[in-house]
Amino acid sequence: MKRIIAAVFLFVAGFCMLLPVGASAKENNVYVIPIQNDVEKGLYAFLDRAISEAEENNADMIVFDMNTPGGAVDAARDIGNRIAEIKNIKTVTFVNSWAISAGSYIALHTEEIYMTPNAVMGAAAVIDQSGNTAGEKAESMWLAAMEGAAKKSGRDPKIAKAMASGKVDLPELKEKGKLLTLEADQAVKVGYSEGTVKDIDELLAKTNMSNAKVHTVETTFAESLARIITNPIVVPILLTIASLGLVLELYSPGFGIPGFMGLSSLLLFFYGHYVAGLAGYESLLLFILGLIFIAAEFFVAGGILGILGTVAVIGSMLLAGENVIHMAVSIVTALIMAILFMIILVKVFGKRMNIFKRFILTDSTSSEKGYVSNVNRLELVGKKGVTITPLRPSGTVLIDDERIDVVAEGNFIENNTGVKVVKVEGSRIVVRPV
Repeated sequence: MKRIIAAVFLFVAGFCMLLPVGASAKENNVYVIPIQNDVEKGLYAFLDRAISEAEENNADMIVFDMNTPGGAVDAARDIGNRIAEIKNIKTVTFVNSWAISAGSYIALHTEEIYMTPNAVMGAAAVIDQSGNTAGEKAESMWLAAMEGAAKKSGRDPKIAKAMASGKVDLPELKEKGKLLTLEADQAVKVGYSEGTVKDIDELLAKTNMSNAKVHTVETTFAESLARIITNPIVVPILLTIASLGLVLELYSPGFGIPGFMGLSSLLLFFYGHYVAGLAGYESLLLFILGLIFIAAEFFVAGGILGILGTVAVIGSMLLAGENVIHMAVSIVTALIMAILFMIILVKVFGKRMNIFKRFILTDSTSSEKGYVSNVNRLELVGKKGVTITPLRPSGTVLIDDERIDVVAEGNFIENNTGVKVVKVEGSRIVVRPV
């Protein structure tokens, strides 16, 4: 019986081995990560989190959905380096409108680029905060960075340099002295785009990922808030509100709306920079220490603690900033704006707004309201009295049983001498001997 069972088992096993083996195809994972609006440190923090999520879930391809006018060079450099660190995952940029300036630099770090028919890429000159082209040193650094990114992705480095500088001559693509900006068909022609597509679905079809599971990574509320707060334009505004609120609170009793506005603005500043990865615990601790010193100044005389506290608060902001020089400019701008706003509020709205009545004296002690500095004794003019002290030249006389302080018209009048009031000027009563 055992032999029969063994024979049947071997027969079934052999039959199964002869059957064709069908292996189920592995489902591909595609992560779509948006690069929208300005390029800044807040965007880097989001992209770092999104790329890490794609790496942890073994993504087969990452598509950067790009529409940006550019932004901070240092943030673009960090983002480019982060994309360059991606291993064993195909990276693609989908330019659905703009890949300008820093956006073109980021796109050059991906393996493939696809553009919509109306998309453009280029115009990557370094611009300072005043809107002017940066100096020769910064331009040279940026040209080298663009050239290196193009070489790494196997693209013509001369075209990348023409995007960053009008000095690079490419007569077939741009006018002399102008920055190069590629349209979709031009980008395909010069090898800066693998194709022109309408949308993500067509891009997936061209990259053989039509049946892939698509994961779109969205920014969290904290990341969106951090991107707004760390914007170079928003930072001075936030610090101005903080300065103005704290100054108003300093001169008003109790704790009210100005103080709440000031502290809230500072908390938002540090929260946004912490989420964006700019502010560490050391800057937060320095800020709290500064507030403790400033509070202690109200109880300890001398002013040293107040100065140390102010230095600590400003130092914590400089540590939290993306760039020390830019943050210093933002702090100075905020202080100047706060002073100007204070002057305007006090001069123009001081008597109209109830909030200023808490710390601005609006009442006046005018004579029209019955206030006088002293009693004017005009009724004493012509009256006679007797000196009860020598007048040297001031002293005391007795007039109608009232002791009155007077001044002699001459140099000296002896005691028990009859005198007469000849003049009254406010509190000054002048007498002469009878």
